[in-house]
Amino acid sequence: MLFSCYNLLGDYMKKYNVIAVFNMDFSKVLMCKRTKEPYKGKYNFVGGKIENEDHLSEAYRELLEETGITNKDIELKHFMTSIYLAFNYELEVYYGFLNKNIELIEEINKLEWINLNDNFFNLDKYAGEGNVGHIIEEIKVDVSNNVWEGFKDN
Repeated sequence: MLFSCYNLLGDYMKKYNVIAVFNMDFSKVLMCKRTKEPYKGKYNFVGGKIENEDHLSEAYRELLEETGITNKDIELKHFMTSIYLAFNYELEVYYGFLNKNIELIEEINKLEWINLNDNFFNLDKYAGEGNVGHIIEEIKVDVSNNVWEGFKDN
């Protein structure tokens, strides 16, 4: 079944993105600590609202706004899209690896590098009802299977 930007009732779906940024050796992921609801005080990926039709550019825009990371610092892969019909929104997931060490620039939320051995399914620490853990684990599989060939050396 092909989904469009409209839900089953014909209402326009809101669109959001999240971006998982990994350090060069794939040992840490960049997270922001939310300062407002939903999930105030919990860690989440950086991201935000998709405001135009060029979704990849929107991911790079959010990344620049929230972290100072540019498209010269990272190559993003559109990894997955989840559609939440009951909540009337679509979530696009991107990920990439930094190609150099950079100094982060915080917009609103505090930024932290979190070790990939952490329990990202800990609902007291991470936003998204387990989605952060799910996304991290799926990216690990993608990277280990070299699905995006030539992107990340193992």
